[in-house]
Amino acid sequence: MQSIREKFKDLTHEDLRDWAGDRIYQRGKDYTSCVSQLSRTEDGTLVAWVSGNDEYATWVRHEGQADFDYNCTCPYDYGPCKHAVAVLLAAASRIRQRKEIPLLAPDDELYLEAFETAQDDWDDEDDTAPSFVPPAPGTIKSAQNLEKLLAEKSRDQLQRLLVNLAGEFPDVARRIREKGQLESGKVDQLVRSLRKEIRKLTAQEAWYSHWEHRGNLPDYSHLEKQLLALLNNGNADAVMELGEELWTRGIEQVEQSDDEGMTAEAISACLAIVLKALPQTSLSPAEQLLWLAKHELDDQYGLLGDIDSIVNNPRYTPQHWREVAAAIEEMLGRLKVSKTSEFSKRYYRERLVLRLRDVYVRAEQTAKVIPLLEREAPHTHCYKELVKALRNAGDFDRARAWCIKGFRKTIKKAPGIADGLQRQLRKLATDEGRFDLVAAYRSQDFFRHPSDEAYLALKEAAEKIDVWQAVRCAVLDYLRTGNLPVKDGFHLSWPLPVPEIEFEQAQTPSRRLNFPNWELLIEIAILEKRLDDAVAIYQERPAARHWGYSVDEALAKAVAASHPDIALRIWHTIAESLIGQVKPKAYKEAAKYLRKMHQVFQQTARQGDWTALIQDLRIRHKAKRRLMQVLDELTKNRKLV
Repeated sequence: MQSIREKFKDLTHEDLRDWAGDRIYQRGKDYTSCVSQLSRTEDGTLVAWVSGNDEYATWVRHEGQADFDYNCTCPYDYGPCKHAVAVLLAAASRIRQRKEIPLLAPDDELYLEAFETAQDDWDDEDDTAPSFVPPAPGTIKSAQNLEKLLAEKSRDQLQRLLVNLAGEFPDVARRIREKGQLESGKVDQLVRSLRKEIRKLTAQEAWYSHWEHRGNLPDYSHLEKQLLALLNNGNADAVMELGEELWTRGIEQVEQSDDEGMTAEAISACLAIVLKALPQTSLSPAEQLLWLAKHELDDQYGLLGDIDSIVNNPRYTPQHWREVAAAIEEMLGRLKVSKTSEFSKRYYRERLVLRLRDVYVRAEQTAKVIPLLEREAPHTHCYKELVKALRNAGDFDRARAWCIKGFRKTIKKAPGIADGLQRQLRKLATDEGRFDLVAAYRSQDFFRHPSDEAYLALKEAAEKIDVWQAVRCAVLDYLRTGNLPVKDGFHLSWPLPVPEIEFEQAQTPSRRLNFPNWELLIEIAILEKRLDDAVAIYQERPAARHWGYSVDEALAKAVAASHPDIALRIWHTIAESLIGQVKPKAYKEAAKYLRKMHQVFQQTARQGDWTALIQDLRIRHKAKRRLMQVLDELTKNRKLV
């Protein structure tokens, strides 16, 4: 196994900066002095306490090259944290001083805090935690010691202990009281108490500031435990009664909350127990399913979570589903048809229609699905679902007719639906083997939204019918001139048919593009590995017409080996632009591009040019003190150890 020194020997500060990001790297440097009890495990994982607003247990493990695995008990969860960086820098400092990093014992408090927390996190996300996380024997040993201690006490001693704990900790008293109510059959008392708790919890203002790490979050954990206890004691109806109260009041609380969804998650955990209770209630199977359908329709915040385990339960027969279908048909019949095409007006009706569609399938009444969708499509815009149903039934002609009809109905006020119907027409063409029409729709996509992804999709479709060269010539000409290859439905050199639907000029974004489209021409040349052409287009492009550096960066990365001077020019231009902003943050960003230049200078044996560049920047910007600090960092020895 590699020693920590061997793992660190090829790592640089730039590797660490690239991994964590400049901001986190800089903050991590400031926290190096806050690292204590720096230790290691048998596999070379670094572990330490890092002091901040609190004391955090942090571990970092080198995975190879400049990659690290890590975990920290701090609340930051947007990538590597400053504490992980601090641990790595502290370890590097210890290695440079030729000091030993001691082995951490598995029963040490730091070990237990660091790896128990990591284990809990993985248990929440996946059944399998990474194999390198060792077990936490201290936890097992602690529980065994506690059992042994209690076993030595008499009944009276245990009773006095519980009474004292109940007097000191109200939660213990409540748990004992509630357990007694359940065991003695006094469920009504417990339900009344929990109903009061629901009203108290849902009346709280729920908010949380991630940046300030403070807020007010209602604690639903006790309610969740008691709902489960009620259910386990055979009181499913009581759970449903409380669940109804929580549903009504909880939705109102979630609507007004500003807490990154944390209250919604807590309520959802309680409602998961309500859903578990549903099949055990005194409601008939059809009533249970209808309860679920009605609540799902009103569930705008996903509070019910996954309901598949219920609706897929074999205890619900097609006859039960037919009863549900009849009830939803009645609900739909009572709804008035909106005279407007506004989304909000048709949203509820659309959800009801799609729920009824699903119920028909489970009720083995699939013959009702297409007539339902045909009746409702003009009112709910569920054209996509109708077309899919017709495609699945093999009725391609009606599917195509509804696609075209729906497209014309939605293109002005619901263009997203119209786009989806255009895609359905392309899929229909694929189903029927009309690959020339498939390519025509791909070309329509490209001319509306020119991009490298659309170009590749068009290429794949055109190659399938052996017309790519003609299509490619027309596409590249369009990107140069802005002239569409098809006008008024006809063009001698264009090999593709006219699509069945056409977007009006107002709905065609490419009409607003400037031509030549230099950026996309460069991107396509890079895609096709025509690097000489990409460089030529870049040099041809007027300097004044510029909308950012993303394409320039892509070009520099692609040609750094074949055309190093072009890459250097691009990175130099970007760096100078950032330095010109006269902001410390921009200086750090500029350093990224200067580092790229340094790599190319090294690879091409031009260290003198690198030295001259840095000297020139120092002379021209000598008044920018923060920039001078950044340049100092660039020219230091970058090895960690």
